[in-house]
Amino acid sequence: MIEVIEQRNSNGTIKGFQMSGHASSGPHGQDLVCAAASAVSFGTVNAIISMCECEPYIEQSEDGGFLKVSLPEQLSGERLNKAQTLLEGMFVSLETIERDYGQYINISKP
Repeated sequence: MIEVIEQRNSNGTIKGFQMSGHASSGPHGQDLVCAAASAVSFGTVNAIISMCECEPYIEQSEDGGFLKVSLPEQLSGERLNKAQTLLEGMFVSLETIERDYGQYINISKP
């Protein structure tokens, strides 16, 4: 199962997220839940880098199954607002996947 953990500070601002595990909803190379979750998360990270002109801290395993992303602490103003919008959109997309394929993906909110 893919486990997604939202990371927010005390005022609700998203600090980052962590994804771990494998969906195992199909054979290797044909796992649609894994492909969808990966596309949504990596697409969001790439959009943050491009649109917010920042480099989030990214930690991932070489063999897949783990991704941790943290926004830079100094990110503020319009760039922070853009990153928040992109991350909220990512969580909406992942929640849609969870709604339809909940046996393969779980999202934990603080």
